[in-house]
Amino acid sequence: MPTTRKENLQFGFMMCFGMVLVMTIYNFYFNDMFGTMTFMQSIGHFCIAFVIAFALDMYLVGPIAKKIAMKITAKSKKIIIKVLTISICMVLGMAFFMSIYGVLAHYVSSGAFSTSSFFTDYVQVFQMNLLLALPLQIIIMGPLVRFLFGKFVKPSY
Repeated sequence: MPTTRKENLQFGFMMCFGMVLVMTIYNFYFNDMFGTMTFMQSIGHFCIAFVIAFALDMYLVGPIAKKIAMKITAKSKKIIIKVLTISICMVLGMAFFMSIYGVLAHYVSSGAFSTSSFFTDYVQVFQMNLLLALPLQIIIMGPLVRFLFGKFVKPSY
């Protein structure tokens, strides 16, 4: 896995791109946004979400999640336990912040909250995002990005 700053940026880019792409499509579907936005508007929303997610991954959520995961798994020698713990901490942190972005983006697009309260909307969006993001990260995106990273970015000699 990543050992240098450059590799960490490459790995983070790959992971964020995949997760944001799937989560953007998921949120567009659940908010009935298909057909109400142009293709370019959809790309714009994706780009904004990607930039926010990548910045969070590199500078806030990523470092904190890794520190927490290393403390939780300090006594474990199994790499899989460490990887899964980091993944879970990352998903919890990213879902927390990206759900705020999602509620605000929905408000800007529609001009109103779905319910009468930001907090209620946020909790609903957070639950919905966590429902997909956690299994997506653990089962699909995490293994896929680790495989692609190992195969193309950091091949073993």
